[in-house]
Amino acid sequence: MSKTIVVVGFGPGISTAVAEKFGKAGFSVALVARNADRLAAGVAALKAQGITAGAFPADAGDPAAIKAAFEQARSSLGPIGVFHWNAYGGSEGGDLATAEPVAVKGVFDVAIVGLVAAVQAALPDLKAAGDGAVLITNGAFGDLTPEMDAYATGLNFQGLALANAAKHKLVGLLSERLKGDGVYVGEVTVAGSIKGTAWDNGDATIAPSTVADRFWDLYQGRGQVRARVS
Repeated sequence: MSKTIVVVGFGPGISTAVAEKFGKAGFSVALVARNADRLAAGVAALKAQGITAGAFPADAGDPAAIKAAFEQARSSLGPIGVFHWNAYGGSEGGDLATAEPVAVKGVFDVAIVGLVAAVQAALPDLKAAGDGAVLITNGAFGDLTPEMDAYATGLNFQGLALANAAKHKLVGLLSERLKGDGVYVGEVTVAGSIKGTAWDNGDATIAPSTVADRFWDLYQGRGQVRARVS
């Protein structure tokens, strides 16, 4: 049975391109997101390209749901060799000076709590694979620079910026913790808008396939932990 890639946070853009990239390389593809109709359409599109795929609806911010989705994907499609975390927790806590403090929690539920749950759910398979990998999409709002602080503040994406910065740190911690188990952890930070997504106001310059290619390069090379696309 072929290895499976689980794509969490499936939708148009990066996650579709990653699913296609790995699927065409021989992976079965498990799609995870809350929107069942979107998942069904994604599975149909992948199958039309000759890629084995399945849909597993789950909320990326719910650890129990993520665990169940990974178990179902493993049972249906085979051992998990890679998972791609592309889930977006929204922009709650946009203005940290006025937002309800609890509003910030939602972005961390997806960016950190859900991701940790996914790592733990996949880890037995990733270790057994010998070349297992965790591939994480991140955003430049988390950059620790005065310029990005000003940009995120001006757009009221302060909560998202916090979550991205925390996720960036989590990548390094996971990489260090799991390298002894033969599990690679890599991150692509996207500094710009992706064509064909909700962030595209007609001026997006980054093709989803460009990001998918960077993830593939990281997976194949397994040396560099972080890459950036702009």
